[in-house]
Amino acid sequence: MTKSDLRDKTLFITGASRGIGKAIALRAARDGANVVVAAKTAKPHPKLPGTVGSAVEEIEAAGGRGLASITDIRFEDQVRAAVDLAVETFGGIDILVNNASAIHLAGTLDVPMKRFDLMHSVNARGTFLTSQACLPYLLKSDNPHILNLAPPLNMDPQWFGGHLAYTMSKYGMSMCVLGMAEEFRDEGVAVNALWPRTVVATAAVRNLLGGEETIKLCRRPEIVADAAHAILRRDSRGCTGNFFIDDEVLAAEGVTDFDRYAVTPGAELLPDFFL
Repeated sequence: MTKSDLRDKTLFITGASRGIGKAIALRAARDGANVVVAAKTAKPHPKLPGTVGSAVEEIEAAGGRGLASITDIRFEDQVRAAVDLAVETFGGIDILVNNASAIHLAGTLDVPMKRFDLMHSVNARGTFLTSQACLPYLLKSDNPHILNLAPPLNMDPQWFGGHLAYTMSKYGMSMCVLGMAEEFRDEGVAVNALWPRTVVATAAVRNLLGGEETIKLCRRPEIVADAAHAILRRDSRGCTGNFFIDDEVLAAEGVTDFDRYAVTPGAELLPDFFL
């Protein structure tokens, strides 16, 4: 496949105003793709860089066509309105990237139910809802993909003991991969998961998980974006139901230099959750 395989394809990406979602959007934009930025941030946030508008500006500067859609995926009417706008603007949807996610790492006694509800509403329910809304259009695409930023399913208790509520919500996204891949296999819709080998330098890590010292031990979001790009170029009928790890995907594509993705080349990187 050529590097321009995503040209004129329409991607609907949740949470694409910053971080991994925006990196995936920019990688597709360099091919000349259409990208719908479905995210909540309409105005600049004091601690979180990027808005839907600034992301669209970067997408168009990179060579793609962008569409800003202020969308909170907890609300069905907003999701369906965003999908309708995407179809009205670009004529359809070829790829859905379920990237938006909420995190609160705490034990059972320390998770306010408000946080529990947020994680499950965004991670599990939001992924299911957005997939449901996009599927009628994905089924009309010649190479449809759903890609969830979700971990491989693993029933080892160590992934539950420290942050049960978060694990339940992220595994909800993973179970969407397992179920939808099987449900839509015959229709040719690829449904896969992608997860990073290491912690990735995002605003969440900077603000919630250790600050600048942790950032120094991370890889940049571009490694996940390059892996996503490789997956989304594959034939959907021959690539579904997989739980991919970013550097394994790139190694299969012939990439040997992973140090270029490190925030601090040569540093001992932090492994991500669930691996």
